Amino acid sequence: MELPRRRFLQLTAGLTGFSVASGARAQTYPTRPIRLIVGFPASNASDIVARLIAQKLSDRLGQPFVVENRPGAGGNIGAEVVVNAQADGYTLLLISPSSTTNATLYDNLNFNFIRDIAPVAGVARGPYVMVLHPSFPAQSVAEFLAYAKANPGKINMASSGNGSLSHMCGAYFMMLTGVNMLHVPYRNSFMPDLFAGQVQVAFGPIPQVIAGLQTGKLRALAVTTATRSPALPDIPALAETIPGYDASGWYGIGAPKNVSGEIVTRLNTAVGTDLGDAKVVERLADLGAVPTPMTPAEFSQFIATETEKWAKVIHAGNIKVD
Repeated sequence: MELPRRRFLQLTAGLTGFSVASGARAQTYPTRPIRLIVGFPASNASDIVARLIAQKLSDRLGQPFVVENRPGAGGNIGAEVVVNAQADGYTLLLISPSSTTNATLYDNLNFNFIRDIAPVAGVARGPYVMVLHPSFPAQSVAEFLAYAKANPGKINMASSGNGSLSHMCGAYFMMLTGVNMLHVPYRNSFMPDLFAGQVQVAFGPIPQVIAGLQTGKLRALAVTTATRSPALPDIPALAETIPGYDASGWYGIGAPKNVSGEIVTRLNTAVGTDLGDAKVVERLADLGAVPTPMTPAEFSQFIATETEKWAKVIHAGNIKVD
């Protein structure tokens, strides 16, 4: 059926007006302060990264990006705040690996992370380090595996708690190698007991273990990323001995699921530009991390892949949260 010319022009004018208005909203965004929700306490690595990127986005986009800490339930409280927020781009989430592990660790979440959070931008990624007490009789990952297989259940592996990334890295190690270590979760820092030799091995982020490595109180066997870290170039990657092993601390930004594509694009472009700033690169390097800008589609695929990987690890290790 043909539309009368006047009606056709009215419709096309309306569509054009909608497109112009939508584009105008994206160009004027933001017009007021933005909350960046962090599901962990202040001074946590997630908080440090959030404050770094928030300051740069504030400078670039002309409105304050205010970091708001909502700790609890392994990051789930903060995630739920964003899931339930208006999808207007004024409430964002600092995403970390807990977002991908919690989907399997928690049975009764009030949200589905992949469905309810829109990936906006990747920010940074850095390895954990497999470290030993110096008295442990292994100088390489291969020697460690030989000892572990000859002494099943006799190696104490410390972690930052059940379901933490340090726990996940160790559980992943056990799943891929078949070795059996005794997991010892800590509510506070495991470093004093590791220094004392009461536990023999742990997987920790570079800032947590670097002082011990520099003073000889710890020995590094490998980093957990698939390739070596620029921060520790002489330390092998676990994948050099255990093919396929790849785990890291990483960070990105998300928004409520129905946020407009124009706002996502504006934020993604701003984050990507900021990650090229030399001072940002230097500050991330201090945390043992490197910038990892990603498009929303790339970040979405990354989150899905991480969620699937950690689900396998959690099921294989029968991991439960406290």
